[in-house]
Amino acid sequence: MPKETGNGIKLPSLDELFSSQEERDDAKLKRIHEIPINEIDPFPDHPFKVRDDEDMMNLIESIRAQGVLTPCMVRKKKDGRYELVSGHRRKRACELLGMDTLRCEIVELSKEQATILMTESNFQRSTILPSEKAFAYKMRLDAMKMLVSRMVENQKKGRNYGGEPVGPQLEKAREHLKNSYGISDEYADALGNAESRRHDHVVRPVGARDNRSDEMLAKEVGDSARQIQRYIRLTELIPELLDLVDEGKMGIRPAVELSYIGPRQRDVLEAIEMEQCTPTHEQAKRMRKLYEEQKLTPEAIEAVMMEQKGNQKERIVLKSERFSRLFPPDLPASKREDYVAAAMEYYARHRQRQRDRDDAR
Repeated sequence: MPKETGNGIKLPSLDELFSSQEERDDAKLKRIHEIPINEIDPFPDHPFKVRDDEDMMNLIESIRAQGVLTPCMVRKKKDGRYELVSGHRRKRACELLGMDTLRCEIVELSKEQATILMTESNFQRSTILPSEKAFAYKMRLDAMKMLVSRMVENQKKGRNYGGEPVGPQLEKAREHLKNSYGISDEYADALGNAESRRHDHVVRPVGARDNRSDEMLAKEVGDSARQIQRYIRLTELIPELLDLVDEGKMGIRPAVELSYIGPRQRDVLEAIEMEQCTPTHEQAKRMRKLYEEQKLTPEAIEAVMMEQKGNQKERIVLKSERFSRLFPPDLPASKREDYVAAAMEYYARHRQRQRDRDDAR
């Protein structure tokens, strides 16, 4: 059965895809070692942040009292060092405790299998940021595609994969790609041949429909295939916009639309900083459409961003160059009404003082 994490995310485990439970039980008896921490490297491009937060403090106290109950998982590198597959938080806690070694299970995994296992184990965290999900889903998808391609090559050469017939494993992996990531039947079946290497567009456009209902997909994985596609699109955002999503200042759906506007994302970021607000989903969709029509200029972005939102009060917009040059260059457009009001109030007081002096004469 797929494993359910604290986030409600259900993903078929590496074991379920590529080995039997009996094989796993036998393998786990073997290679538990105390490995020097300074010989263990983090997983390359590890998408999950390791924070020294309250959860880390609780983990430290647990390890202080009971030790590392669940061994970390590492694989041996060609240079003799070790690569951490799962247990980055446990490793950090042991470092903070001043421990020299880490209790680890040494596993023999390919790069792709290690990537799948790394993402799977980290999805058990209680809190996962959108950016962490985005890069984890993308890494897992890329690894699954590579595994399927390797299986296809082995099948063509009449070889087994991992000591087992290729056919059943290949079918499971293809079904996982289709159901969990929304990959088309045609692309999944073509993975591993020359044609698939020429065309790397594998995920259906966000919002596309097929014969699998969203409800069915939601039961198979914690996030539906459509939602996973949205998360993966977030990896196309510039870091500053992705930070806004992590901070809860911008929703996922408008962020997905902005991921399609390429270099204009910088202009949108400037407009967000000037306006001190983020675009709605409809505004982001409009900017994407303008970008596809090659009409998304900085001026067009500002015009879209200055549109009144439902939760905003009506405001005065002064577009004339005569007025614009009088505003401080760093003044957000949303603050121009206050600036004009303050200036008019100051001028009104000045006029009143002038009248008072005239009356006193």
